[in-house]
Amino acid sequence: MVVAARTHRIEMRADAATERLITRAARALGESVSSFVLRAARAEADKVLARPDVTLMPAEQFDELLASLDEPDDAPALRRAASRRPRYREAP
Repeated sequence: MVVAARTHRIEMRADAATERLITRAARALGESVSSFVLRAARAEADKVLARPDVTLMPAEQFDELLASLDEPDDAPALRRAASRRPRYREAP
């Protein structure tokens, strides 16, 4: 895994209780507070900005979805609308 050089700085303020909590969690994982916060913020940013055009599903579910596209649905309202007389005429 290639690790990018950390050349930019992010600063923030926290209340004492939050600082203690983050510090305890970082120590429990053997990480620096900076690494812990950066990793957690990066993971949250990835979730927030996850690609909305990608949907993940099990292969079996995907196969069922594709198969269902080949089966016509009974759409009585659409059938009635398609059989109605047009409300306008095309120009000659």
